[in-house]
Amino acid sequence: MMHKPKLGIQGPVVAWQDPWAGEASDLIMRTGTGSICPSQDPKPEPGAFVNSLRELGTDFYVHHVLPGTDHWDVVADITAAGMDICLGNEYGNINGPWVEGTNRYDVPDQAIVEASTSGRCIGLLYDEPEHLQINAGQYRKDGWFPHWGSTDGLSVAQARSKVEQSVRSRTNHVSRIVEQAGLASTSVPLIAEHVFPTMFHTFARAGMDLCPKIMKESFQSLQLSTALGAAKQYGRALWICADLWGPDTGKWFTRFPGFPGHSPQEFESALKMGYLMGPTHLFVENIDVLLRHQPEGFRKTEFGEIWLQFVRKFIPENPLTWHHSQADPDIAVIHSDDSNYGQNERLYGNRARQTQDITQSQSVFHIWHLLSRGTIPAHGSCQHIPGYDFPRHQLKQEVPLDQFPLVEGFGGGTGKRVHPLFYPLANVLAFDEHVTADKLGQPKLILVGGTTLSAETFAMITKKADDGAVVVIAEWLLPPDCPEQRKKSGRAGFGSWIVTNDFMTSEVKEAVEPFLGEKRCWTQRFGSTEVSMYPQDEEGYTLDYEIVRV
Repeated sequence: MMHKPKLGIQGPVVAWQDPWAGEASDLIMRTGTGSICPSQDPKPEPGAFVNSLRELGTDFYVHHVLPGTDHWDVVADITAAGMDICLGNEYGNINGPWVEGTNRYDVPDQAIVEASTSGRCIGLLYDEPEHLQINAGQYRKDGWFPHWGSTDGLSVAQARSKVEQSVRSRTNHVSRIVEQAGLASTSVPLIAEHVFPTMFHTFARAGMDLCPKIMKESFQSLQLSTALGAAKQYGRALWICADLWGPDTGKWFTRFPGFPGHSPQEFESALKMGYLMGPTHLFVENIDVLLRHQPEGFRKTEFGEIWLQFVRKFIPENPLTWHHSQADPDIAVIHSDDSNYGQNERLYGNRARQTQDITQSQSVFHIWHLLSRGTIPAHGSCQHIPGYDFPRHQLKQEVPLDQFPLVEGFGGGTGKRVHPLFYPLANVLAFDEHVTADKLGQPKLILVGGTTLSAETFAMITKKADDGAVVVIAEWLLPPDCPEQRKKSGRAGFGSWIVTNDFMTSEVKEAVEPFLGEKRCWTQRFGSTEVSMYPQDEEGYTLDYEIVRV
């Protein structure tokens, strides 16, 4: 069976005014930069813009709703052109109005109903909801209002449960109003678009589909292994956003510091990487980098040419016979979804420092460091941690905004690029502390960390060890009634059971080493198909791919 992800493009934020809202889009902040950015190119007419989307092979358009403006013409024009539409909440998150007691903007019910009755609205995109729960002051400055509600003073488990309940309340509400409009209750899903590899499982458990950002400031294999595991465990659709915002600079077309923060070659590799994960949807953020709009019309940049070649050549020549839901691990990481990505504070938005929870949550970083042969840092799961100096900061300091766009890019940077795509992993998926045996599959190696573990999952992994798996588990996750033979390391049936207080010890490293695969290879298996990715250059800024039937 062939599978082709739907391909999408997100609307402009600095290139030109929104073709339907016009001047209104220059009166709000359309990016998270903290200031209003004037449009750089003249505004195109809606018809010309829609035609440009069609020429780029767009199946769906991601449109962030401008609060207080009528969006219906957007939906009508996009659907009349035979495309789907996804409505996003980013502009409302940045500018308000916010749901009382939060920093979250929800697309109004009437707008959802109008869009859904077109028959072409495929979802509501929630922009970085994990980020805005943890870092509640990112946009809203008049108080501390986490995205899904306050968690101050709660334990990690209590905060996780409160966020889950809040998200479920919203997913249920949207399902009801869509059903009342005469459509299937599941026809307009909520999609969680993540910059950090945290809270995928929490949102999936609460009913949201998932959308990891690739490129950005992510460690790609960690980001995708976590999202794939959450989607598999909870049966959710997997969207992938190829986000062109990022840390680096170079001699490529540049709209804004960090936009794009990835080279054209990295973009090409990332598109292929995302596609080969078998997602349901794959889209680019944003169209600003793909096109320039000038009086004579739209002109593709080098990034636009790469996108078009990907759509017209790579996809037809490389049809998918697998789907993300078929992901099947050789190594399983099981950890509670603690929301820590390396800042070691504000877990789930809780401002009270809880030393034990933070320390235990850091065990997850040690696991990824171990599985990636030391290439992923042992102190965080993305590049927003100590040790990274982004070249885009120098560009911002040296080039005034009124000189953008830079057609030839920025050649004056002294900082070394920091964002490669390649980090080796040997067919890993990450699950949360509730995973069941049928979702876990038959991994040969299981590592269990984080702050909590359900009794059912503990019982399941003990049986996995008895059946032949190597299980490495944090000592603090052993239940109070743990059998004596499980309180220490040793043989367990046909497998091994290793109890540790530190995943970086030589005992753990020796046990794990036989399962780590090739040093210069990242694999992900989907059913009987194995996708192998290799660094094309020395540091892994671009990738080569090999598809093998197992």
